[in-house]
Amino acid sequence: MQFIEPKERLKQKTDWRISDQTKSIVKHYAEYTGYSEDEVVDMFLKNILEDESFLNWVQTKRRNKRIIEQLGLNGEDICQN
Repeated sequence: MQFIEPKERLKQKTDWRISDQTKSIVKHYAEYTGYSEDEVVDMFLKNILEDESFLNWVQTKRRNKRIIEQLGLNGEDICQN
């Protein structure tokens, strides 16, 4: 999997707009796998937690214990990367 490289920080709240193509991909993949569209998106996005650069970034953040907890990780998961 190719992960997304960080870019300049945006100061806007996320508005979950996705393209029609992406919606179709999720819809058809959900149909193929037998999972709901929500489940497919949830499982796919959890792959982000395998991005070592992201985990290293979390480790450098102030108050990272809260972030680690929110991400469902433990400190050992991050220290191993």
